[in-house]
Amino acid sequence: MRFFLAFLMIILAQASLAEILVPVRNIRPKEIIAPSDLMVKQVDVPGAISGVNALIGQEARVALYVGRPIRLGDVGPPAIIERNDLVTLIFREGRLTIATEGRALGRGAEGEAIRVMNLSSRTTVSGRVRADGSIEVN
Repeated sequence: MRFFLAFLMIILAQASLAEILVPVRNIRPKEIIAPSDLMVKQVDVPGAISGVNALIGQEARVALYVGRPIRLGDVGPPAIIERNDLVTLIFREGRLTIATEGRALGRGAEGEAIRVMNLSSRTTVSGRVRADGSIEVN
């Protein structure tokens, strides 16, 4: 009877395993993930990414180690603005548009909020990164 219960538990444990993606090499932060960087592993890890489309072309936010699960917060869209880049600050209010030059105080991907120093007034403002690399401030 014990043998049967142990066998049943092993079978049920294997049935609950899921496919997740793990790196085949160590991936440093800021590196873009390519298909050749990933392999499928049979293990059930809550919160681990299993869809290849969710990882390909994304940027590693933290170091990703060989064989370890990748979680959603470990990756994100590639940054298009680096710290100290010169950027265009854009303010829009109705039909009024004001554009000036700024310096990025952090890195950011499209849609992320970052801090920027307005070079004209030397004040720090926050804004959202646009696809063209400019920053929209409100």
